[in-house]
Amino acid sequence: MARRVYLAARDLVFRSKLGAAVAARGGEVVLDDAGCEFAVLDAEAPDALTRIRGFVTRGIPVLVYGPHVRAELLRAAREAGAVAVPNSQVEATLRDLLA
Repeated sequence: MARRVYLAARDLVFRSKLGAAVAARGGEVVLDDAGCEFAVLDAEAPDALTRIRGFVTRGIPVLVYGPHVRAELLRAAREAGAVAVPNSQVEATLRDLLA
C-alpha cells in the first residue's frame, strides 16, 4: 500500500530527491497535508515546531531534516515527537521509514 507523504522542502532540488525516495518506496507526494499519512519537514522553516506538533497530535509520523550545525533545531524537533536527522541522512532515513 502506497503512503501519502506530505513533503515540505524549500529547496527544489532537495525536494526532487526526496520525492524520488518516496516514489522508490511506492509512495505518493501530496500537496495537501490534510490527507497525508506521513510528513517530511524542514527544521529551519519558521513554523516547523508548530507543524510537527500538529502532525504528531493527529497521529502522523514526522521526519524532520536540517543542517548538522543546527543541532538545537533537530533536538527541539525530536522533543516535539519527530524523527530528526541531519540533511546528509534524510534520504536514507526516509527510505527506511517508508519500507
